[in-house]
Amino acid sequence: MRHGSALREQIRTPGTTPLIGIYDMYSASVAAQHYDGFFVSGFGFAASHYGLPDIGFIAWPDMVAFTERLRLAFPSHHLLVDIDDGYVDPEVACHVVQRLERAGASGVILEDQKRPRRCGHADGKSVLPLEEYLEKLNLVLESRRDLVVVARTDATEDEDILRRAQALAETDADVVLVDGVRDVEWIRRIRKVIDDKPLLFNQIAGGRSPRLSLSELTDLECQVAIYSTPCLFAAHTAIDHALGELKRADGRLPEFSPGTSVGVRASTALLEKNISRHHPSHR
Repeated sequence: MRHGSALREQIRTPGTTPLIGIYDMYSASVAAQHYDGFFVSGFGFAASHYGLPDIGFIAWPDMVAFTERLRLAFPSHHLLVDIDDGYVDPEVACHVVQRLERAGASGVILEDQKRPRRCGHADGKSVLPLEEYLEKLNLVLESRRDLVVVARTDATEDEDILRRAQALAETDADVVLVDGVRDVEWIRRIRKVIDDKPLLFNQIAGGRSPRLSLSELTDLECQVAIYSTPCLFAAHTAIDHALGELKRADGRLPEFSPGTSVGVRASTALLEKNISRHHPSHR
């Protein structure tokens, strides 16, 4: 299956395509019951795999291995993978892109930040000179075969945001992302300078960008929406609540109710769906 072509075709259909941020195989298993597209979030992966913030700790072999596991368990889902700055070096970026494509990724996001990098919705971001980023981006574009490439800028100055967005739209990148966009009016301004190039919108709880529905994003001509952390932050809240209740109950588990609680049987049934021989293509 040509995973990049499948995602590219989906992006071209009317409406906004949602890609849900997952951080491990279990969160992906739950998300797969609701959505057919995943965003392999750098924020979520750094938190889950290393227990560290999203400031550049991710090693690319770990991300490739995670993508391989995801593709085996979810053969038909779209997988958009965050590769940050391409792990600094352009040659590394090209190598990682080719490895991810062979592992079954549908697409990647390559940003223009320079080290030390930051979450796109955090303070303290700085960006590479535009020409240096474009050189890296174009090498990546030459290295891919079918993979969707999202060109991302983390620029924060008004004129630079629009200048970079326009420059990214003029490349062969499939989609443009301006991360940390401040309001709806800025989406309209970006949409205008990138002409008919597909636009991606990233929203994260507590981040800089407004909370917008898919219908609102469709009206704003955003073809893709990524949700970086809904699974991670929901798990944080639920785990904290559950363990607080367990402590208050002197270690006694709450009463189990099959209709409203998850237990070993339901969890096992969910995970059994990921065994490759159960997938239609293996029957």
